Amino acid sequence: MLVVADPEQLPVTQARAGDPAAWDVLFRRYQLPLYVYVFELVQDEQASLDIVQETFINAARYIGGLREDGKFGGWLFGIAHQKCLQRWRKHTREESALEAARPAAAEFEAAPDDLLIRQEHEEEFMRLVNQLPPPQRSVLLLHFVEDFSLDQIAEITGAAPGTVKSRLHYAKKALRKLTEKEP
Repeated sequence: MLVVADPEQLPVTQARAGDPAAWDVLFRRYQLPLYVYVFELVQDEQASLDIVQETFINAARYIGGLREDGKFGGWLFGIAHQKCLQRWRKHTREESALEAARPAAAEFEAAPDDLLIRQEHEEEFMRLVNQLPPPQRSVLLLHFVEDFSLDQIAEITGAAPGTVKSRLHYAKKALRKLTEKEP
């Protein structure tokens, strides 16, 4: 689960002023959560790295437009979300399929049997999540994996809060159906 730092501890004001050390702190804080979110959406390691990099480049370029420093995390995820949407649209136009294979995530746990069981469950869950339409998948990941509120997800995705609730509802319903079909 994403642990959000106290907004006052994040040096957003200093980053806005162009302080490289502040950007380093923000990058270290958000790099991994952004990568995980983007990777679960696009299922491509290199594309995920590119999108995270583009997200931070855009954040540095447009941080002057951020009105509330405390909303930096949601704003950053919103930029990444838009980059993912652009990628989906591009691949739809090109009629390309997303890469199906997903490399196993590196785990750092002591018990190998626990690791295998957990990895199997995660892989099964992500296989089911990947069967959902992108808008539902995105809302589900933002809510349950990244722990954003429905209002924050609405800001990130640019959808109305009612639409976010609806997408989350239908995503959970679709996941239930998919799990019932599994042997």
